[in-house]
Amino acid sequence: MSSSYVLIKIHDNDNVAIILNQGGAPAGAELDNGLVLNEAVPQGHKVSLQPIKAGEKIIRYNEVIGYANKDLEAGCWVSEQVVRMPTPPNLDELPLATREKPKFEPLEGYSFDGYKNADGSAGTKNLLGISTSVQCVAGVTDYVVKLIKQTLLPKYPNVDGVVALNHSYGCGVAINAPGAIVPIRTLQNMAKNPNFGGEIMVIGLGCEKLQPHRLLEIDDSQAVNILPNSAAAKRLEDSVVSLQDESHHGFQDMVDHIMDMAEDHLKRLNVRRREPCPISELVVGMQCGGSDAFSGITANPAVGYASDLIVRAGGSVMFSEVTEVRDAIHLLTPRAETVEVGKALLREMQWYDDYLNQGQADRSANTTPGNKKGGLNNIVEKSLGSITKSGNSPIVDVLSPGERIRKRGLNFAATPASDFICGTLQFASGMNVQVFTTGRGTPYGLEVAPVIKVSTNSSLGNRWHDLIDMDAGRMATKEITLEEAGWELFQLILDVASGRKQVAADRLGLHNDLVLFNPAPVT
Repeated sequence: MSSSYVLIKIHDNDNVAIILNQGGAPAGAELDNGLVLNEAVPQGHKVSLQPIKAGEKIIRYNEVIGYANKDLEAGCWVSEQVVRMPTPPNLDELPLATREKPKFEPLEGYSFDGYKNADGSAGTKNLLGISTSVQCVAGVTDYVVKLIKQTLLPKYPNVDGVVALNHSYGCGVAINAPGAIVPIRTLQNMAKNPNFGGEIMVIGLGCEKLQPHRLLEIDDSQAVNILPNSAAAKRLEDSVVSLQDESHHGFQDMVDHIMDMAEDHLKRLNVRRREPCPISELVVGMQCGGSDAFSGITANPAVGYASDLIVRAGGSVMFSEVTEVRDAIHLLTPRAETVEVGKALLREMQWYDDYLNQGQADRSANTTPGNKKGGLNNIVEKSLGSITKSGNSPIVDVLSPGERIRKRGLNFAATPASDFICGTLQFASGMNVQVFTTGRGTPYGLEVAPVIKVSTNSSLGNRWHDLIDMDAGRMATKEITLEEAGWELFQLILDVASGRKQVAADRLGLHNDLVLFNPAPVT
C-alpha cells in the first residue's frame, strides 16, 4: 500500500524534499519513498533524504541552499535553525552571455483587444490619471477623484476609471542628489503608461521642489522660456493645475478648475474603443509576494512557461526584485543576450549590494516570517524559486529603477522586492498587465493595471477561492502539467488584457497605493 504522505523532490541530486500534504506529516509517518520521519514536519517544509553531516551541503534545485550546522539523519526536519546560509555569488567571477540561445519557434496568430495609442502602444485599461507633484495636494486630489467618479464618470461609459497617483515625494527632499533621479523618472514614466492613453493631469501646489511641469518632462529652464501659445504652453494649460495660482479664489474655485480640466480629458478618453492589438504591445510584469516552498515548483515555473509564450508571440515580459535574484544571479548572467546586458545585470546587483550596505543590512533581511512558515529557509532558497518566473528566454535588456522599457522580449527591471514598490516601478517601466504569485496569500491589487493572482498551493487556492485568479497548486498534485498550467495562464493573460475577464482585485475593488522608491536623502 502506498503512503498517503507525499514528498516533492525537484532534482535527482537534491538531498532534501518538501512535504506536499496539507497539515504536514507527523513523527513516525512513512513517506511515499519509504522514508520514516524522525519528527513532525509542516507542509512545504524540507525533509532530509539521506544523512547530512554538520558542514555538508544542503541541496535543492540542484543548488546549494545552505550548510547543515549539525548532523542530520535521514527523515529529519531541515528547518531554518539547522541551516547556515551560504555566501552570495561573487559578481566578479560570473559567465556573461555564454548560454546558447534557445531555438523557440515564433508563436503566431495571437492578439489582444486593447486601447491603441498615438505612439503605437496599447492599454489594457482606459484610465484618466491624475498625478501630483507633492504630497501636500493629496487630500485635494482624493477629493476631486471621488467627485469625478460620482458626477462625471457616469457620463463617459467607455472610461474605466480615474486614478490618483499620490505619493510622498516632491518636497523636503534632496532634489538634486544622484538618487533623486529614481523617484522623478518613475513619476515621469508612470504618466506615459499606455493605460492612460496620453490623458494625464498633474496637480501641484506651487512652492514645491518638484515643480509640476517636470512630471511632463519639461525642465525648469525650459519652463521659464516657454512661449505663449506654443505646444508646450498649451500642454501645461490643458494638464497642470497649481493650487497656489493667484487666479484661484478659495477651495471651490480650485475644484471647479480641476473638474473642468478632467472633463476635457474624459471626453477624449471616451472616444477610445478596444480593438485587436498585436502581442508586441503587451508588457507583462511578473512578481511574487508571500512566497512559500511551493512557489518555485508550481506558480513560478508556470509563470516562466507563460513568459516564454509571450516572448515567442512577440510580447514583452519583465521580472524584477533584486534581492530575490541576487543569490541566483549566476544562473541568469549566462542567459544575457549580450555581454553588455550581462554587465548591466551585474551593475544592478552591485548597486543594490551597496545600497543595503549603506543601511547596515544585507540580503538576508528579505525573507519574512511568512516565507519561513511556508518552508523557505533563507533568501538563497527563495531566489532559486523566484527566478523561475523568467522562463528560459534570453534576457534582452536591463532597466534601472523607474526606466521605461526599450526592447521587446524578456527584460530584467531592477526593483526592490517590496510588492508595492515593485508594482509601481514595473508600471512606470510600461507594464500594462501584472501576474502576481503568492503562497501565503495577499489581497494585493493595482487600480492602474490588472493584477492576476496565482496561488502556489491548492490549500490557499481553495481557501481564497474568490481572491485568487488561478490555482497553480494543481501542478503539485499532478492534476495539470507545467505545460498545461503555462498555456492556461497565457490565455488568462490575453483574456484579462482584452477585458474579457476581470481579475478578483478589480472585481472586489481591492487596490493598493502606488509607492515610490527614493534612495536619495530626505532633508
